[in-house]
Amino acid sequence: MTDIKKLTLHPRKLSFAMLRDIYNQPVSLTLPNSAYEAIEASHEDVRTIIARDKSAYGINTGFGLLATTRISDDQLELLQRNLIVSHSVGTGDALTDDVVRLIMVMKVASLAQGVSGVRRVVVDSLLGLINNQITPHIPVKGSVGASGDLAPLAHMTLAMMGEGHVYVDGESVPAAEALAQYGLEPITLAAKEGLALINGTQVSTALALRGYFHARDLLESATIVGSMSIDAAKGSDAPFDARIHEVRGHHGQIQIAQAHRSLIKGSAIRASHDGEQDNRVQDPYCLRCQPQVMGACLDIINQVGQTLLIEANAVTDNPLIFNNEDGPVAISGGNFHAEPVAFAADILALAIAEIGSMSERRVALLIDATLSAGLPPFLVENAGVNSGFMIAHVTAAALASENKSIAHPGSVDSIPTSANQEDHVSMATYSARRLHEMIQNTATIIGIELLAAGQGIDFRHGLDTSAPLQTAHQRLREQVSFYDKDRYLAPDIEAAKQLVLSGTLTTHWQDLREDWYSSK
Repeated sequence: MTDIKKLTLHPRKLSFAMLRDIYNQPVSLTLPNSAYEAIEASHEDVRTIIARDKSAYGINTGFGLLATTRISDDQLELLQRNLIVSHSVGTGDALTDDVVRLIMVMKVASLAQGVSGVRRVVVDSLLGLINNQITPHIPVKGSVGASGDLAPLAHMTLAMMGEGHVYVDGESVPAAEALAQYGLEPITLAAKEGLALINGTQVSTALALRGYFHARDLLESATIVGSMSIDAAKGSDAPFDARIHEVRGHHGQIQIAQAHRSLIKGSAIRASHDGEQDNRVQDPYCLRCQPQVMGACLDIINQVGQTLLIEANAVTDNPLIFNNEDGPVAISGGNFHAEPVAFAADILALAIAEIGSMSERRVALLIDATLSAGLPPFLVENAGVNSGFMIAHVTAAALASENKSIAHPGSVDSIPTSANQEDHVSMATYSARRLHEMIQNTATIIGIELLAAGQGIDFRHGLDTSAPLQTAHQRLREQVSFYDKDRYLAPDIEAAKQLVLSGTLTTHWQDLREDWYSSK
């Protein structure tokens, strides 16, 4: 039985710590009374607007190009139902439980701010799904990131209505059955509520948050593994001298250089070549420029974090309900346009690709006996009979090149929809969704580097690496033994990849990362 974390959601107070908890595990969520008061007041405002008997977009009109079509009061519930069923047109595989949980929590956080006009029962319906670990079936494809993530959020709303299907304990069941099993009532949507639920950037943002969380994990693992490669290749620690980085001034560069200094400090391998005659005047860039390249990745990861934390706490449906001096008013705007998320996802793709690219270059260095300071060709004894890490590097190279293509920005694309009423879209959902494939690729590359660096350290017979790198090396060897001769290598690569993705390599140096991130 998975532990369920209890959280109180205060509107506009979502933190990365909370969001990561929500992503990592099921949660039980409550709202403070102040949020319910704001929700109920906003719904009363919608009732007031309807009573004026004037057209108000999304409340008593059609949608998109049909916004000029007035809908009679007796058809407002049908209008909202038709909106949901007609917009539930997603395709492809289902979004995973962790992403859907983020989507639903962020939608609650948005509605709870009291400017969307929904009833309390709508928010409680979402909380019922979250708190009972009922996951709506949401196909991954079908959104262009404006007007919000319409199709995927319609599938979410369909489950609240007791239609479509959901997942309970990993099994697909009809939504109506799952609601009944947990004592939940299907919801009948009132005026404005369907639009409030499906307008919004929560799907794009959840997918981008997944990418952000794992990009941080990759950078942290790559920093440790990169230090292992420095030691395995008898690289110099001079390029990490604090003075070099302070005179340039970039936060990320300074932090990554400090990490490498701390990780290498005390290495007997490093001390062993202080006085050696070495014809390498300088190390290749993949070793000595790690602070400059990975530091730049850290800086843009931080930039992405700032954007996504704002968006996670934002209200992004349309129209929104505010109060003027003469009473409530529904104001149409464009907060559903996910361009900030698209840009964030696109620059995050650059960081993920570069982390993998630098890692692949270090693998290439370690297997090359002309560059690796005495390591055997392809990191194996009796090379020739044994191929060693020759083709493992080819896999790393293939994935690094794949990432270069996948990293092409999605936000530069736009395609008109809704008869040209919605004539510019963000493509944020795709931009964020494609990050997951890049993360898997980069984690595999770093995993291959981990195997190669661990092998290189083992070949420095009688010399110990530093204490923190010994810990990382030990965690590798608990899963993967020394490569003494050719064997089936794919399972080793998968095991090393999982060490990277799980954060196992980084749990012992939390203090070194304390100042890395600008958003907590």
